[in-house]
Amino acid sequence: MKNEGLVLYKLIILYMLKRSNYPLTVSQISQFILEFNSSAFFDLQIGLNELVASDFIHPNTERNHTFYELTEQGLEAVNRFEFKIDDKIKLAILNYLKDQKIELRNESAISSDYYPSGNEFIVKCSIKEKKQTLLEIKLAVPTKEQAIHICDTWKDKNEEIYQYLITEIWQES
Repeated sequence: MKNEGLVLYKLIILYMLKRSNYPLTVSQISQFILEFNSSAFFDLQIGLNELVASDFIHPNTERNHTFYELTEQGLEAVNRFEFKIDDKIKLAILNYLKDQKIELRNESAISSDYYPSGNEFIVKCSIKEKKQTLLEIKLAVPTKEQAIHICDTWKDKNEEIYQYLITEIWQES
């Protein structure tokens, strides 16, 4: 019975990623699954690890968040086996994604990270919609503190910066 539960959690994860238009974090996935079954945390972790190892999902880590995306192989698997997910669970997933859409989208679409490069740090900030990159900026800064500050500020100021760039670029001389 335990194995069947693990298979169900993996199918739920795949189905959530299929029905979402953007990558999801572990916390976003676990929030739904733990509401569904509060004792499923370890099964969730095992399921995520097995899905990554099987190349059904792909993790992308930025700063303190890992985002999971469905791979082609994962899409094939969920299309083939989603009939094993009860319709009530599917509806609960769709409602969860609908109710959380703005929060989930914002967490996934706006990202920033930094890494050392010689004597400085490179900060990479991006805005994505679905899988399309709308804007990506890389900045070189002299200190780690500045890199962290830019990453932290990006979440609040990205729309303003994007709008400024578009306005300035399209402005006729």
